[in-house]
Amino acid sequence: MKNIVGAFTRFLAHITHNVLGMVGAVLTTVAAMLFLTLFALDLVGYHGGPYIGILAFLIIPGFFVLGLALIPLGLWRERVRHRRALAKGEDDSEVLPVWDLNVDRVRRNVLVFVLLSIVNVVILAAATYKGVEVMESTQFCGAACHSVMEPEYTTYSRSPHARVKCVECHIGEGANWFVKSKLSGSWQLVAVTFNLYPRPIDTPVHNLRPARETCEQCHWPNKFVGDRFRVRTHFSEDEANTETKTVLVVKVGGRQAGRSQGIHWHVDPDHVVRYRADAKRQTIYEVEMVAKDGTTRRYKGPAADSPQAAQATEWRTMDCVDCHNRPTHIYRDPARELDDALEDRRIDPTLPYIRREGLKALKADYPSHEAARAGIARAISDFYAASYPQLLAERRQAVEAAGRALGDLWAWNVFPSMNIKWGTYPNHIGHPEMSGDVGCFRCHDEQHQAADGKTISQDCSTCHSLLAQEEKDPPILKTLVD
Repeated sequence: MKNIVGAFTRFLAHITHNVLGMVGAVLTTVAAMLFLTLFALDLVGYHGGPYIGILAFLIIPGFFVLGLALIPLGLWRERVRHRRALAKGEDDSEVLPVWDLNVDRVRRNVLVFVLLSIVNVVILAAATYKGVEVMESTQFCGAACHSVMEPEYTTYSRSPHARVKCVECHIGEGANWFVKSKLSGSWQLVAVTFNLYPRPIDTPVHNLRPARETCEQCHWPNKFVGDRFRVRTHFSEDEANTETKTVLVVKVGGRQAGRSQGIHWHVDPDHVVRYRADAKRQTIYEVEMVAKDGTTRRYKGPAADSPQAAQATEWRTMDCVDCHNRPTHIYRDPARELDDALEDRRIDPTLPYIRREGLKALKADYPSHEAARAGIARAISDFYAASYPQLLAERRQAVEAAGRALGDLWAWNVFPSMNIKWGTYPNHIGHPEMSGDVGCFRCHDEQHQAADGKTISQDCSTCHSLLAQEEKDPPILKTLVD
């Protein structure tokens, strides 16, 4: 044991005989100690935030590797110095060490070197594993670059996919797309560091992995899923905030008995639907449908011969995200948000004109979330102070709760620092009467026409059956309850 300790100290003396070696040894030792400490804390359950993960498993291992690189660099420079000195006759010592394994001291030095190398490899392997794990965590994706990703992380947290890790949709399985995503992420890191990123972030993402390789790992559109019963609640802008219901059956459809029907007909494998559009995929210039037997039908839209259309040469094969373009990062329409808050009683619907005044307050511009919360709360309070002072005195808590809830709705959808406003990111599911956006009507507008005069239909019954439309007490709901 004494011999091993002695060999270790002599080895350290040898590698630290120069400035670079000394710095490298210190860097490596300190980085190793910090990493092992943070790694142990991670094992016992202390995970901290995303920045702790970046520090522990990305930055510290980087310094560890830098230290390891400096040690041989220092030894090399020391050899060069000796060689030059020898050439000048200033030093006749041997330029390179002679490793004679028959000598006990040499064997001990080699043993120490091998043991330290094994430890270094273990540390690097653990750091690499944890580094990849950190980079694939939702916290890293959503919270590390807070100013850029705050809108995406906020909307993700409220979405149906809030428990699905970001990488499962944005990267998926396999090393190929992992490498592509990290290369793309490298530029994103540069853009964030030097403030080069656009505000708002451009959509759609044109290099996104095909939905059939990500979405369809969980969602299988060819499976027949039939119809879905939907009830939409709407509140009017009268004094009583009159509540009405729209009841419809959505024909989600799918494949059954060898044929597809309903909305998922668009992705039936027996035919291919392609389209040519502008960069935002908002204006569809042409739609092409190729049947199983090879028959092709092409529909040209009103803008198909415009100068803008001439620049759009890419034909895109339709898949999930052409309709479900916001499956996770969903920016909602203010009217829909307000209706949902009234239905859930986050806002008391018995407050007079709260639907009208709430919508007015939501559509106002504010420079920040803090200013919005304060301004909206003040606007609601001022309205009741002027129009219903007695009610404000008796129900101040309900009025204040309404102001807070409206502030939440604004902060969940509008992000001034990223130039994101109501409607910045349209949702292609539905149409103006449902979502406030064009959606289905990008193609289903009765204006995309084939050579034989046939158009892409806008028939409502193609996708849903309307059982009640903004009725106060729809009979269908009473029938179902009874």
